[in-house]
Amino acid sequence: MSPESLQQRNLSSPTTFLLLGFSSAYGAQMTLSLFFSLIYLVTVLGNLLIVILVWFNTHLQSPMYFFLGHLSFLDICYSSITLPKILGDSFSQQKTISFVGCITQIYFFLCFGGSECVLLAAMAYDQYLSICHPFCYPMLMSRMMCHCLVAISWLSGSFSSLIQAFLTACLPFCGSNVIDHLFCEMPFLLQASCSPNAPLNKAILYALAGTIAMGSFLLTLVSYAHIIGAVLQKGGGMQKAFATCTSHLTVVSLFFGTGAVAYLVPHSSTTKEIDKVLALLYAAVTPMLNPIIYSLRKSEVKGAIRKALWGKN
Repeated sequence: MSPESLQQRNLSSPTTFLLLGFSSAYGAQMTLSLFFSLIYLVTVLGNLLIVILVWFNTHLQSPMYFFLGHLSFLDICYSSITLPKILGDSFSQQKTISFVGCITQIYFFLCFGGSECVLLAAMAYDQYLSICHPFCYPMLMSRMMCHCLVAISWLSGSFSSLIQAFLTACLPFCGSNVIDHLFCEMPFLLQASCSPNAPLNKAILYALAGTIAMGSFLLTLVSYAHIIGAVLQKGGGMQKAFATCTSHLTVVSLFFGTGAVAYLVPHSSTTKEIDKVLALLYAAVTPMLNPIIYSLRKSEVKGAIRKALWGKN
């Protein structure tokens, strides 16, 4: 790239972005700030409780709860990337974020989201082994295997998000610094770019994101296809074993379902508010619901909570 084109590029890229968010009316802003504060508080406290229980309770030392502890930690990180900024913007008239801050937010949002996709697939694989291969399960799902699966989830999310954030940062934005969204998210930032290479970059970005998300989702489907096949073939006690999967199935449906609607449904100017609501669902509401779902469906978790809070089983 020539010095002239590099200088033109630097001049055309904004140093800050303006996030439009929701309504700017004062009453609405106060209501939204209370709503966001409540969501974030429940998310952090609920997931932190799961992490502490899994870490210290001797009855929750199985691979399933090992993965659940890491899922809760990811949910805290995942919501902390967006909600504090959204909450701060609800009190501010100028909802701005620096270019570096925007790219950083994209990186960590994709990193934690991608890692959660892979971790959910690992949890499905764990369910498959425990139900379909119960006698070999202790050997196949050893402590070393659990740590390897968690490491793979973190590394895959980090590597993919690093490439996506770098490609997004290289795009010129022609002075346009308005993002009609709640936070910096890749599809909405790409809409502000005027580069002729934007479609190519967009294809590469979606291919990377799709590899992580769709790959994890397909692996999850394959695991549950084998589980359902085993239940239909053997019946009886297998149905009771399958009932232990309902919490994970609910979390998978929420996470992948809201993400698929948000990313796969075409965006238009008439659906901006819907896009923002969907973003709240998968970026804020789902991490808040995950510990509640597992607490309600898992008797071991409910027993550990009762013992931690009231000192009895």
